[in-house]
Amino acid sequence: MLEAEYRNLITRASGDPGTNTGVIALLGGLGAAVCWTVATLCSSRSTKMIGSPSALAWVMIVGLVVIAPLMVTGGVPDALGGSELGWLVVAGGGNVLGLLLVYGALRIGKVSIVAPITSTEGAIAAVLAVATGEVIGVPSGVMLLVIAGGVALASVAPGDGSGAERRATLLAISAALSFGAGIYATGRLSEALPLVWAMVPARVLGVVAIALPLAATRRLRLTREALPLVVVAGLCELGGVASFAVGARDSIAISAVLASQFAALAVLAAYVLFRERISRLQLVGVAAIAVGVAVLTALQA
Repeated sequence: MLEAEYRNLITRASGDPGTNTGVIALLGGLGAAVCWTVATLCSSRSTKMIGSPSALAWVMIVGLVVIAPLMVTGGVPDALGGSELGWLVVAGGGNVLGLLLVYGALRIGKVSIVAPITSTEGAIAAVLAVATGEVIGVPSGVMLLVIAGGVALASVAPGDGSGAERRATLLAISAALSFGAGIYATGRLSEALPLVWAMVPARVLGVVAIALPLAATRRLRLTREALPLVVVAGLCELGGVASFAVGARDSIAISAVLASQFAALAVLAAYVLFRERISRLQLVGVAAIAVGVAVLTALQA
C-alpha cells in the first residue's frame, strides 16, 4: 500500500498517469534531493552536539521505528532470493558506512565542502547503472554530464587548508564511494522487491551495528537540543530513500544524478543559515545544475 500511494503521488505530479515514466524518475530524484538536503543540514548540527556515532544511531532508530510496522504487516516478499539478499547487504552496508563517514566529515568540516563532494554518489551510481546495461538517450546523457559537472564545481568551496579540512574532504570522498554503491544497490532492489524493503537494510544494520553497541556500553548520547534534529534527519533520510527507489524503477541513472542536487541545495542553505562562504565556482556549479535540470525536465516530458 505504501508503495502504491507513493508512486501514485509522483505519477500525479507528473501530470499524465501511465506515461512519461522519465518524469517519474526525475521527480523521484528531486524528491530525494530535497529530503537529503534537510537531513544533511540537521546532521551537520546534531553531530557537533552528540558526536557522529550517536547521531547516526538515532537516525537509524527513528527510521526503523517508522518502517518496522510496514515490514511486519507486509511479510517476506516471494521475490526475495539469493541475489536480492546480496543487494540488501550492499544497500544497507553502503548506506550505513556512508552516513558514518559523512557524519564524521560534517563534525569537523563545513557543509559547503562536505555535501558537494558526497553528492558525487549520484554520478557513481549512474556510471554503475549505465555500465551494467541501462540505456539513456544521448541528449539526456549530455544533460546528466552537465549536472554532474555542476556538482563538481559546487564542491570547490573556499577553505583554509587545515588538517581538519583535509580529513573532512577524505571522509567525504570515501562516503561518496560508499553511497554510490549503496544507492545503486537500492535501485536494483526497487526493481524486484516492495518499496519498504529498499528502506529496511540500512535501518536494521544501523541499529544492530551502531545503536545497540553504543547503548550496551552507555555511550549512546542524546540532548534536548539534538532530539528534534535527529528525528527530522531520520525521517528525511527515510523519505529520500523512498523517493529515490520509486524514481529508480524507471531510471537509476536519472534518479541518482538528480538526487545529487542536494549538494547545491545544501550549499545555498548553509550560506543562508550558517553564513558559510560560497565561491564563484560554486555559483557557476549551482547555475549549471539548474540549467541541466531544466533541460532534462523538458526532455523527459
